[in-house]
Amino acid sequence: VQLQASGGGPVQTGGSLRLSCTSSRRTSWRYVMGWFRQAPGKEREFVAAISLSSGTTDYAASVKGRFSISRDTAKNTVYLQMNSLKPEDTAVYYCASDGTLIRSSWSESTAYDNWGQGTQVTVSS
Repeated sequence: VQLQASGGGPVQTGGSLRLSCTSSRRTSWRYVMGWFRQAPGKEREFVAAISLSSGTTDYAASVKGRFSISRDTAKNTVYLQMNSLKPEDTAVYYCASDGTLIRSSWSESTAYDNWGQGTQVTVSS
């Protein structure tokens, strides 16, 4: 299964972007889809995740209340709506999936076995 991330680009502080992650084929209901980001010189960090079966979500503290993850199972797509963007949100954003995750590991990048190619988000002040 290939994941295709899109929707990144330049935006000013306070602006919004919506990222999309589309799977090349229908993903099992057991899967969890996650968004991670990596800024230059920093480690990859968890942003948000969603269970495709239940719609349960989880967010990093740094984005809670500003970002929203959602799914459209008919389109094999997961979205990350990013509002009130800050310069510190600048990073390459990656989507990932895995069919065996337990809730406690959703935020661990090493737990995901399938990754998209990343999309750049640049927030200017």
